[in-house]
Amino acid sequence: MTGSHDAFVAANRFGLGPQAGELAHVSADPRAWLESQLDHSAALPKALKGLPSSSSQVAKFQRARRQKKDLKAMIRAEFIKTYMTEAGQRSLAAIHTTTPFVERLVAFWSNHFTVSVRRPILFGIVGAFEREAIRPHLTGQFSDMLLAAAQHPAMLLYLDNAQSLGPKSRAGRRSNRGLNENLARELLELHTLGVDGGYTQADVRNLAMMITGWGLARPGKDANPGSFLFRKSTHEPGDKTLLGRRYSEAGLAEGEAALRDLARHPATSRHLALKLGRHFIADDPPASAVAHLARVFRESEGNLAVVTRALIQLSEPWEQPLPKLKTPQDLVVSTLRATGFAGNTKRLVKALRLLGQPPWAAPSPAGWPDQAEYWSGPDALLKRIEFATLVADRVGDRLDPRGLSAATIGPVADLDTLRAIERAPSRADGLTLLLTSPEFQRR
Repeated sequence: MTGSHDAFVAANRFGLGPQAGELAHVSADPRAWLESQLDHSAALPKALKGLPSSSSQVAKFQRARRQKKDLKAMIRAEFIKTYMTEAGQRSLAAIHTTTPFVERLVAFWSNHFTVSVRRPILFGIVGAFEREAIRPHLTGQFSDMLLAAAQHPAMLLYLDNAQSLGPKSRAGRRSNRGLNENLARELLELHTLGVDGGYTQADVRNLAMMITGWGLARPGKDANPGSFLFRKSTHEPGDKTLLGRRYSEAGLAEGEAALRDLARHPATSRHLALKLGRHFIADDPPASAVAHLARVFRESEGNLAVVTRALIQLSEPWEQPLPKLKTPQDLVVSTLRATGFAGNTKRLVKALRLLGQPPWAAPSPAGWPDQAEYWSGPDALLKRIEFATLVADRVGDRLDPRGLSAATIGPVADLDTLRAIERAPSRADGLTLLLTSPEFQRR
């Protein structure tokens, strides 16, 4: 027995592609296999242990800037090296994990709260952001993840909030710098309500003022340099109004209360339900499934464990076997889970760069797109074939493509696909046909 249709869905749509023997194991109860993984969501993968914290990296950068060192040279010499290590270890964690659903959830929420190395200082801390702000909250309250992400040094630097000054604050009255609205805008448009969530430009500005003072501790001046610090001298004083609700001046608590209210807003539940549906069901998910997830989100007040279990129990993700095109990250990880990997992790990052999705390098705060049209252009498809050929040439001599087909795409494979693989002139050719087949390229 190679596995059932539902096992294929569990291992590919919810997981990261099956390892050897996984489909047969999952077939006993695919939904229970997924739910059981949520009990282990807090465990940090072995591959990610011992990596540097964000605060230590930020403090290192702050000290270098204070000492007037060449910051660009420091980023090239140290932070990019950290990035390559983090990216490689993150890929290893996904390839070897026994809880692939957890790793997919990490990637989903990390992309939702995108921070990107398009801002070079982030080379040293993007991996730490995922470990510190996303992983601990996978099955907790969405509001806690929202606050952890918004207050993390990576987000404060990426969207410039660490430099934002309240116009009437003590520091603002003495400085030419002013209010920065970047983080406030993305908190409303991307992280909570969504672009059609009913907020106005006045709401953006008012939220930006509520989160002034959210910055970073400095070496030699504050405790715990490089970590989050609320600085009263840069916070805009006075009461503010957001979405028609008045918030009394309360310093740090004022912005935190606003974010917790945004996390519970009905528009947030609809926005997140649509994104979950698009990722786990189809590029254009059924309205009924989205409405159900939104209702569960509202009724549980954003309990992500409850919402995730509701997602598993929906019928829609299990009805069609191949509605989603794999992103490059999905493709690389699923390929190496299927074929085994014991190589240089730099090759993993190189492969992702070749396919157009280098780790933590999304082109905008909106993150990587989750629809096929973005990943299915002619050049992208040629690169997928090139990647499959490279893998097949390296490992084809030790793998039987027919047995691997049964263990990966067997439950959904078209007979023509299986015949083509079986009749291939060499093992490498057969493996290339498997890895480029529609059944393997989709999930």
